[in-house]
Amino acid sequence: MFIKEVKSKIIKNSRGERTIEIILKTYEGKFIASAPSGKSRGKNEVEPYNPKGIEHSLRLLNFLSKKLRYKNFIIKKLDDLKKLVEFVKRFELRFGQIGGNGNYALETVFLKAAAKEKKKELWRLISETGKIKVPVPIGNFIGGGMHSVKLNKKKPDFQEFLLIPKEKTFSRAVTLNLRAYEYAQKLLRARKRNDEGAWITDKTNEEVLGILKEVSKKYKIRIGVDFASSTFYEKGYYKYKNKELIRDKIEQSDYIERLVKKYSLFYIEDPMQEEDFSGFKEIMNVVGKNRLIVGDDLTTTNLRLVRRAVESNAVNSIVIKPNQIGSILEVKKVVEFCKQHKIKMIFSHRSGETMDDAIADYCVGFGGDFIKTGIYGKERLIKLKRVVDIEKKVIKQDG
Repeated sequence: MFIKEVKSKIIKNSRGERTIEIILKTYEGKFIASAPSGKSRGKNEVEPYNPKGIEHSLRLLNFLSKKLRYKNFIIKKLDDLKKLVEFVKRFELRFGQIGGNGNYALETVFLKAAAKEKKKELWRLISETGKIKVPVPIGNFIGGGMHSVKLNKKKPDFQEFLLIPKEKTFSRAVTLNLRAYEYAQKLLRARKRNDEGAWITDKTNEEVLGILKEVSKKYKIRIGVDFASSTFYEKGYYKYKNKELIRDKIEQSDYIERLVKKYSLFYIEDPMQEEDFSGFKEIMNVVGKNRLIVGDDLTTTNLRLVRRAVESNAVNSIVIKPNQIGSILEVKKVVEFCKQHKIKMIFSHRSGETMDDAIADYCVGFGGDFIKTGIYGKERLIKLKRVVDIEKKVIKQDG
């Protein structure tokens, strides 16, 4: 892959905040990749930008671009990305850290170009088997926590209320989620959406769960919650604001377990704060059978933390957000570990999204079990559409 030109610039994400986009030109054409941005970030995530800010990351990327120009990288498979990674690491040792978002966008744009050069789709370049495993879409229906503004001075404490269909095809599952999304609006009488396209409400956590249970009965669909418990954890206590109460660790664990049983929750993400491996383990032991106990802030796509969580029986599923770790090769290590230990993988968008749909290819290529991209908004729908297109092409080829 001969590099004719690399350019970096700042664009706005779906939240109107700044992020990085990289344009790469080779003899195969022009390729573009951009990085999403998280609002609710785990403390163990890599820093998205240089400590001096996004502007300094951009200056570093543009300086790096001059050094990349006219170089030739042979990338026939994912592992060949090591050549680029090593080049960038040497650069960062001399000039400073680019940050997870910059590294993610850079690696993604190079992989897109490599796939085109090999006359492959991005997911096929990533996949070692070439076989497709279509994930299940997880839809964010109703929002709270850090992703939503208050309505009538209130909002749910929990961050995402989710529905997970169980259909034979991805396209049918997406259609079902859209229907359920519209039905949830009627039950809520909602008019506004949050920064992930989920409905905003002033109802309590349990009132929302009651509505989701009604939706799940109508459409025969599973219920999930991203509790994002670290966002309302402070000095050893979980401080609820919707109903103004405080729970300690034992009370929080008991409360989550009651909610799981009462509302038949299938998907339970970050039910305890991000350093409480023993709390996760307690929930796993009590309600983990035939349910997904999911680590996100707990594990942050970091192999060291994923290994600790799995070996301590704290989770049976993890969220994978490539820009959390800022390296696609590190994502591959996490994926391999999860497959070895039969851990379910949920590839996820971020709340501040762009029109880049590479996460869909990463999910399919790495064999993700679920993909969480939201339901409403062009930045969410483009990722769902990409998986639908992959599914249709493979069915057509196999048929």
